[in-house]
Amino acid sequence: MTGAALQLHGVTKLYRSGRRFFGGVPVSAVDGVSLSIAPGETLGIVGESGSGKSTLGRIAAGIEAPSAGEVLFDGRQYARPGSTAWRKERRFVQLVFQNPADALDPRIRVREQVAGALAAHERLPPAERRRRVEDILHRVGLAEIAGRVPQQLSGGQLQRAVIARALVLQPRLLVCDEAVSALDVSVQAQVINLLMSLRTAFGLSLVFITHDLSVARHISDRIAVMRAGRIVETGDPDTLFSTPREDYTKRLVAAIPAMRHAPPVRPAAAERIAL
Repeated sequence: MTGAALQLHGVTKLYRSGRRFFGGVPVSAVDGVSLSIAPGETLGIVGESGSGKSTLGRIAAGIEAPSAGEVLFDGRQYARPGSTAWRKERRFVQLVFQNPADALDPRIRVREQVAGALAAHERLPPAERRRRVEDILHRVGLAEIAGRVPQQLSGGQLQRAVIARALVLQPRLLVCDEAVSALDVSVQAQVINLLMSLRTAFGLSLVFITHDLSVARHISDRIAVMRAGRIVETGDPDTLFSTPREDYTKRLVAAIPAMRHAPPVRPAAAERIAL
């Protein structure tokens, strides 16, 4: 694959607020955003609550259609959400949300849920399906406990299960929406390390949405700062944190005291964190 893996051109998303009888007032959650993501790149999207970053993530993943603008995945527009073509696209674009417990069936063993996702999207011989499932469970560190149901797993293990279910399909784009915000700091580091390792192994493009700038700095090749539905600044992590241009970005960086004097941390360093 050449060129950009994902392109957003002038993407806008409007919702209606107010009294439904009068049609409501249009409110812009995303306002004219243009972005591109290269194959194998991790783009961090940061911003405060209500900035529109989660809505942008759903649009980037093809789960929601924009009100205006264009979204291209691998050079082609996403199919209409809910259509047959759209369901076929889900194999290649996957999401990981904040709360993994809500994404998993509490009654079904993890191994079966991962296998079920694969069976829903690909017809494979049973032996090949088992091989793919066991391979991804091994990669995420769940091979020994995949026979458990979700309530028997910790928060970090649940998120690994969700990641395994997404990546068993061998997607080309993974969108993570606050995927580590519910985890404690030590488990966050482990999951970030895992995502970085899997990105390399699978050649993934990754959109990583977070309100935590320090997390975005560790995992991202580039960071886009979002405010009130717009991208106000984009840059590589070292430059953005050392010399931010926009006042809003400066305030976000200044709000993290430990980062004011912290040396740059690049992904290669984060990969050395032991699982």
